[in-house]
Amino acid sequence: MTEPVADAASETTAERYVLRQKLTMMVNRYEILRADEKGAELGLLCFAEQKRMAAKEQVTFFTDSARTHALFGFKARKRLDLGSTYDVTDSQGQPIGWFKKHFKASLVSSTWTLGLPDGREFVGTERNAKVAVARRLWEIVPVVGGIPVPFLFHFDFTAPDGSVALSSTKKPSVKDVYHVTLPALPDGRPIDWRVGMAMAVALDALQSR
Repeated sequence: MTEPVADAASETTAERYVLRQKLTMMVNRYEILRADEKGAELGLLCFAEQKRMAAKEQVTFFTDSARTHALFGFKARKRLDLGSTYDVTDSQGQPIGWFKKHFKASLVSSTWTLGLPDGREFVGTERNAKVAVARRLWEIVPVVGGIPVPFLFHFDFTAPDGSVALSSTKKPSVKDVYHVTLPALPDGRPIDWRVGMAMAVALDALQSR
């Protein structure tokens, strides 16, 4: 499998992906696929696997289901910390980004910060405030708290100037499916797709943290 290659067109257009969760007995697995401007799937890009019961939350992205080659991943800096920062690293372990969930703000509406090595930061919040509140109430009511949340939640990550760096839209489906867009920023290019898809997976894998 090949990684997205920057070209003249990608400098002025958005990159689009489809993220699918696959339930297995031993791990939480995700499939990341490229998509066109209409959301049609163009082919499998990589897999992601989340280790269960790990001392530190960690997700690794592989080129194939055999896990022969790790592309990138993210890992919590601290053990079992609700406000932990997660570092995104490449296949050599070098940092390419980070993200953090804001625990207090997320009590009402999930709020994240996504950061890049060049110092740029983007704040991610749920697109619909009413859905955010309804989802939180659903999670804390004992009678229904153990039932999967029926509300679709969507996120937008924006810079201080209002430009959108990442949008994740959950689609109606028996399994969790998200359409993820990385728009071109004012510099003409989207954020690193690896950082964007790490954040997209975290929005599902870590949503209840």
